Amino acid sequence: MMQTHSMSALRQRKGASHRYDADPFNVSPWAKKRGLPQLGTLGAGNHYTEIQVVDEIFDEYAAKKMGIEFKGQICVMIHCGSRGLGHQVATDSLVVMEKVMKRDNILTNDRQLACAKINSPEGQDYLKGMASAANYAWVNRSSMTFLARQAFAKMFESTPDDLDMHIIYDVSHNIAKVEEHFLDGKQKTLLVHRKGSTRAFPPHHPLIPVDYQVVKHQSAHNCQ
Repeated sequence: MMQTHSMSALRQRKGASHRYDADPFNVSPWAKKRGLPQLGTLGAGNHYTEIQVVDEIFDEYAAKKMGIEFKGQICVMIHCGSRGLGHQVATDSLVVMEKVMKRDNILTNDRQLACAKINSPEGQDYLKGMASAANYAWVNRSSMTFLARQAFAKMFESTPDDLDMHIIYDVSHNIAKVEEHFLDGKQKTLLVHRKGSTRAFPPHHPLIPVDYQVVKHQSAHNCQ
């Protein structure tokens, strides 16, 4: 899912705005050095900032709930991540986990699936470092959102508030989260890694912000 910011009145976000389990001591000095000058930047790959125009509204109720109210409305979509800091956190962890896999006799069919037991010291260090990278990514998106708002305000000689520039949603799509799921007929606590995707909930689910809970099932999937 992409991080979307829009000229709308809706101010809710999907998910928390930071991870409490982050620990900067699990981020290497080199990762911090890489990340410091990159704050507020997009990066390469498939990251982008795009100024969009609403061309068609297929579900007026769902669109209005998300602050999209009329054709021709201007939106800004920002897709970015944790930049060099997050990349280095992953690289550092990969080196550690490859050693752990040999020690604990863990086998995978791809080197990039390197892992460690969740409750091991190495597993916990990784989760704390990953959470720190996620927090960096949130701040990075927030910084670019601020810059986009300021650019529009300068161009139109107005203020972001007068232009009604508010966030529709902000969500991570490369992250591991502790979740409750049914497995083999039993409810279990699992650590779920998602790459390039995010969790989707049905209507009325308690983890969906109240304003979104009554949006019908199909609309909830269309906003991914």
